[in-house]
Amino acid sequence: MTERKQRWSAEVTRRSDALDLEKSVFKQDDPRRIARSLKRSAERSRRRKSSPYRSAMSMLTFYINRAGKNLPETRLRTLEAAKHSLRRLFHRA
Repeated sequence: MTERKQRWSAEVTRRSDALDLEKSVFKQDDPRRIARSLKRSAERSRRRKSSPYRSAMSMLTFYINRAGKNLPETRLRTLEAAKHSLRRLFHRA
């Protein structure tokens, strides 16, 4: 039961009602590739409830927040850089 409770966020990431993510998107080393993948997923989704930008950024933030304390510093930096890349891709400040 404990393992199941600890893995609920992985289940949300896999079965999100908003986006169908590409496999292992958050494990990539290039922040721009992560951002482009999230953008593609958000723009293709017909189930999202908000704009593609908000859906993509929400999924990335959710992943960072849920895995944050277990992520190595280098991984966290890569994911934070992906946020900046995502903003640029969507022409946000």
